[in-house]
Amino acid sequence: MTDFTMEKGADGVALITWDCPGKTMNVMSIDGLKELESCIDDALADDAVKGVVITSGKEGSFAGGMDLNLLATLKESAGDDPAKGLFEGTMEMHALLRKIERAGMDPKTNKGGKPIAAALPGTAAGIGLELPLATHRIFVADNPKARIGLPEIMVGIFPGAGGTTRLVRKLGAMAASPLLLEGKMLEPAKAKGAGVIDEVVADPVAAAREWVLNATDADILKPWDAKGYKMPGGAPYHPAGFMTFVGANAMVNGKTQGAFPAAKALLSAVYEGALVPFDTALKIEARWFTHVLMNPSSGAMIRSLFVNKEALEKGAVRPEGIPDQRVKKLGVLGAGMMGAGIALVSAQAGMEVVLIDRDQAAADKGKAYTEAYLDKGISRKKVTPEKKEAMLGLINATPDLDALKDCDLIIEAVFEDPKVKAEMTQKVEAIIPEDCIFASNTSTLPITGLAKASKRPEQFIGIHFFSPVEKMLLVEIIKGKETGDRAVAKALDYVRQIRKTPIVVNDARFFYCNRCIIPYGNEATRMVTEGVAPVLIDNAARQLGFPVGPIQLGDETSIDLAAKITRATKEAMGNEYPASEADNLVFWMEEEGRLGRKAKAGYFDYDEKGKRLGYWKGIHDKYPLADEQPDLIEIQERLMFAQVLEAVRALEEGVLEDIREGDVGAVLAWGFAPWSGGPFSWLDIIGTPYAAERCDQLEAKFGERFKCPDLLREMASKNQTFYGRFSPEAKAA
Repeated sequence: MTDFTMEKGADGVALITWDCPGKTMNVMSIDGLKELESCIDDALADDAVKGVVITSGKEGSFAGGMDLNLLATLKESAGDDPAKGLFEGTMEMHALLRKIERAGMDPKTNKGGKPIAAALPGTAAGIGLELPLATHRIFVADNPKARIGLPEIMVGIFPGAGGTTRLVRKLGAMAASPLLLEGKMLEPAKAKGAGVIDEVVADPVAAAREWVLNATDADILKPWDAKGYKMPGGAPYHPAGFMTFVGANAMVNGKTQGAFPAAKALLSAVYEGALVPFDTALKIEARWFTHVLMNPSSGAMIRSLFVNKEALEKGAVRPEGIPDQRVKKLGVLGAGMMGAGIALVSAQAGMEVVLIDRDQAAADKGKAYTEAYLDKGISRKKVTPEKKEAMLGLINATPDLDALKDCDLIIEAVFEDPKVKAEMTQKVEAIIPEDCIFASNTSTLPITGLAKASKRPEQFIGIHFFSPVEKMLLVEIIKGKETGDRAVAKALDYVRQIRKTPIVVNDARFFYCNRCIIPYGNEATRMVTEGVAPVLIDNAARQLGFPVGPIQLGDETSIDLAAKITRATKEAMGNEYPASEADNLVFWMEEEGRLGRKAKAGYFDYDEKGKRLGYWKGIHDKYPLADEQPDLIEIQERLMFAQVLEAVRALEEGVLEDIREGDVGAVLAWGFAPWSGGPFSWLDIIGTPYAAERCDQLEAKFGERFKCPDLLREMASKNQTFYGRFSPEAKAA
């Protein structure tokens, strides 16, 4: 079984087809590279072959990227020197793609080469675009679902198979930056408009074949191999190019705050590569690519944001032996913001939705949320009027509970009050089928307690969405003490239908995500009461890679919500509640009416349109700024350890059953330092011995909340890593 096969046509065009057996999308492997090179060598050596067309055997796609196991294999190939293995393996890829690009032409005259075109039936990502960029012309099917781009930066690496160098030389640094620095994926027409590809046609193979038969020496000579080549937009030493690179450096550091190694390495590869001849630039790209891959951040990001995320989406933690549980008809109780969002994403997935609220007006308001979303999509030409009509037709907004009688899943999203939820559970269970699964979208109330109102606790589960539902990628599934496997399978299959990433956790107050998020905010407000400048706290978090700082996050999620959670937690925990001055700060802000962005007054001042004007100075009347501000690293470690120690305790107590879920959940739910790969990956990066030592120091200075968990202490004594001990592979061994 091979990935690449070649068929030589009677017209002299060799068709190389990429088709990985058993995969829905092509990915490049070491064997695939060898097979591709063999096909290219054969075509270039055969006088009967006039040119080559490279295409895919997969309908609707060319390739999805590199098999990430290839990178691990390259690391291992050099034994004690993994960097050497990565660099040499990368240079071998460069040599192959350069062979395609030069296509046998005379090195002195640049003539006599064979035209090689790429015919893409659809999506081309990563190496799936880097390979076509090395060909002489790229033809793409007129497929609106296709996406073209280089998304590597999103998982902590950058295009290292020549894509970085070629795209910059083809488009210029400024025009290439959205694809390289933001990982933008473009539909075919936009990719052509940007100059990434050459043609959008109905039949790319036929068009490519025709072009190959008529191509001249001039058609196949790349601009950077011709005399007199000048980089579009100017090279770094050109006045225009100089300004581009100065701006790019500022932009990258402004967006990443220096927390993401891949972005800086990419910019270095582009800048340094632009100063030298093309082949030297490829070597520079390979060196920076190797540098990034040797950074533990890269491996952690790839593992969490690609490998583990994909495994969870494919059902890695789904109970075995349970038949397909896809949802056909969903009932949503409560048409507020959460319920309306759940109805929207479910209708997007093609489900029938019954959206319930107390009266018709409230239910209609919930449905109007979907209509407004679709109208915005129409204005951006991403949604058609026909699609809008079809989606709205799937949502039945009504106060009539009898409309739920043939639903197979219910998601309750009513007011966060156990009595209200219990009453709703009992009313609905009297109507729905016996085998219908009932889920609560509660964010804080224990599922086991809510399930007491149910006659079928084995069919009662938590499905916790994050707001706004349509934008957030994660869904947290919570098992109560009596929740059965079918309920878990149902929840997982539903989350897969709406194309989000699930994690499954056991029941406990705040579950997993909020359990870690709340101490993050609490630690920040504690610092404010100590006189630490809010701007210093927020910037410390942003320099760790968090999308927003904890003070700003407090305004975004609302201060009265924080006060409500604090009161409920104090009531539930009684004397065990760890009270602090941070609670008093939140209650005082609530009394002052400074409830956050929604009130246009919180930790920030706002204008009439809700735009932040700056941090509210009035807070220092109650909590004066300290004359001497703490060290940045100390602030960052307080913020990090406040979260990761809760993650460790969640694992220790069995709330988390799989550390992959702990890492993926943290990054997707609240943006935990994505460069680190998540709390457990971060602990592996800094090392458990250092983590335990730092816990002791923080506990001595700031209190018992930083006490080292027993599990972490034990692992530190053995110098263990979390993935070395708890990964599925480690458990299996």
